[in-house]
Amino acid sequence: MKILFLDSVHPILNDRLTQNGFECIHLENSTISEIEPLLETAQGIVIRSRFPMNAAFLDKCPKIKFIARSGAGMENIDIPYCEQRGIQLYNSPEGNRNAVGEHALGMLLTLFNHLHTAKAEIKKGIWDREGNRGMEIDGKTIGIIGFGHNGRSFAQKLRGFNCQILAYDKYVTGYASEIVKESTLDEIYQKADVISFHVPQNKETVSYFNSNFLQAMKKPFFLINISRGKVVESKIVVAGLKNKKILGAALDVLDYENATFENTLENVQDDDLIYLLNNLNVLLTPHVAGWTDESYEKLSSVLADKILLEFST
Repeated sequence: MKILFLDSVHPILNDRLTQNGFECIHLENSTISEIEPLLETAQGIVIRSRFPMNAAFLDKCPKIKFIARSGAGMENIDIPYCEQRGIQLYNSPEGNRNAVGEHALGMLLTLFNHLHTAKAEIKKGIWDREGNRGMEIDGKTIGIIGFGHNGRSFAQKLRGFNCQILAYDKYVTGYASEIVKESTLDEIYQKADVISFHVPQNKETVSYFNSNFLQAMKKPFFLINISRGKVVESKIVVAGLKNKKILGAALDVLDYENATFENTLENVQDDDLIYLLNNLNVLLTPHVAGWTDESYEKLSSVLADKILLEFST
């Protein structure tokens, strides 16, 4: 079986597939025009986000049996068309869920304890203890929107913090536990001190956090987004920060990101982005919540497991 690697992934995927008789062709640095002649005989494709897997692309792949996406997000893949063609789709959210959960917790602790601003002040010779008085997670109510692999991982990381966890997922039920309450959006609106988004990007979730969501929240709150940038409208985050409804925001992703998640801030001139960049109550990271040394290998290992289970020779 001939597999085209269109994006860089951990070599364990290549090694395990090769050991099982697959032919792996590496095109990570090739242009689309260089790739196209090989599509006619490709039976599998490994990607992250460099090229959209749309009908126009897939029509050039008459023999394709599967697409393996390293990571969780499937927004660059035309899923209905793949289903119509019988193309098997694999992703690997299991591979970086631990990294995502740890990153979310780290961002929350950083915001609550002013870790990012305290160091910057000390570098300037400012020793402001009162201005950096922290806040404890203990006793707070955390609202988790989306309770798949990443939402569950964040909840697990919160064990031991003595906080109430309310989780809402439109498509999943029966996940209540001793630490998590299966909740409704209305209950989260009423009670949450922190909102954390863990949903995929699709037609239902784009602009999930909008002006209506902000208005529905009954208390000032902290916002975390480590799902996809377009889930949260930056302009609404800015509005919430300005009117003190949002006490702080931890954003690993931004709605300014392009499809490949690279070079997001190049040539962006936007007042809302400038406000976020300069607000001391905003913590930004460059789409790296699931990007650790450990997850890099696990993402590929999970894909290998899934591919070999179905297509092992």
